[in-house]
Amino acid sequence: MSSIVFFALLLLITLLGCYLVIENNRRKAIEAKKKCFNNRVKEVNYHFKNEMIRLSEEKIIRPKHVDRLVMICNNFFVVQAQNEENLAKLEHIIDLLTNTINTELNSAQLTNDQSSLSDRMQYFISELPHHGIAYNKIFYTEILPSLITSIKYQAQVDSELEHTPPCDDSHIDKSNPKSIEAELN
Repeated sequence: MSSIVFFALLLLITLLGCYLVIENNRRKAIEAKKKCFNNRVKEVNYHFKNEMIRLSEEKIIRPKHVDRLVMICNNFFVVQAQNEENLAKLEHIIDLLTNTINTELNSAQLTNDQSSLSDRMQYFISELPHHGIAYNKIFYTEILPSLITSIKYQAQVDSELEHTPPCDDSHIDKSNPKSIEAELN
């Protein structure tokens, strides 16, 4: 009888030990995943901040505006959940922003017209929210992408409008509303 109790006690201790080892490994895996996630966030923030400092040194943005721009990155997780999907969104939007700025900077350097890029960047910065709570999902999915397009140079659109031939409406009798309506339909 005592051997059965001893065996049962030994089995319980072994099961408890296995459970503790498995639980410890699970905790370590979760911690490693969190650490990897935090490192990716830090890396995105670090590269974006360095990019903004570089733009400041090239006199595209003012040094006092570097912090306002870095707020785009720093405030991403203020209102949003910290998960892989949102981190991928942050990486995408920051890549879009830096690529757009670099593309415009390269074209501005080719045309020797950095002042217009500087003006567009000033407009972009002025439209950024002042409070961290305003950096929400709507800002990152709707407002920021439209602000990023405001950085792009619009001369292509202007030149296309200049080269569009005027409409030939000489065959329409403008004094007769029915002929105008028939032409529109």
